Amino acid sequence: MKNKIKTKYSLEAFLQLPETKPASEYINGKILQKPMPKGKHSRLQLKLCNRINESAESQKIAYAFPELRCSFGTRSIVPDVAVFKWSRIPFEADGEVPNDFLLSPDWTIEILSPEQSSNRVIGNILYCLEHGCTLGWLVDPADRSILVFRRDRQPELLQGPDRPSVLEDIQLELTIDTIFSWLKMSGRSPQN
Repeated sequence: MKNKIKTKYSLEAFLQLPETKPASEYINGKILQKPMPKGKHSRLQLKLCNRINESAESQKIAYAFPELRCSFGTRSIVPDVAVFKWSRIPFEADGEVPNDFLLSPDWTIEILSPEQSSNRVIGNILYCLEHGCTLGWLVDPADRSILVFRRDRQPELLQGPDRPSVLEDIQLELTIDTIFSWLKMSGRSPQN
């Protein structure tokens, strides 16, 4: 299925529209709908959020949000995982998490779906880096690799036993192999 593209909206007008499923993003004046997440995508997204939050939430270091709309600059995007340092989460006066995040994440993670344009996804990661984000991952389940982006260096393509960079102060002992091993679920029934 091709992404639906609508043109001639301002960011403000886009933010007034009802949410779509799957989410739509506002990029360069256009509204583009993301593809519906499938099994591998959903599994990796859940496991990454859980692993990051197990390490960072109780110590109030950071929090990983799945499918969180982030609107900043001239875009409104929905990274698969948006990680914010605790000090940058715009808590409401009562201490609750707000609905609207009008800033870039500190770490953006995108999980490539087969029907997605890698250039469009990389474009969102680069846009985040240009607007204050420290780290970006492009997770590619098809070739079991992660492309790591940082503001201060060239991207790194990691596979197998390589250990990807994570946000400062988050204690994660992950390899690329470990991340993709999550795709095999224990206790599955054998196929007949």
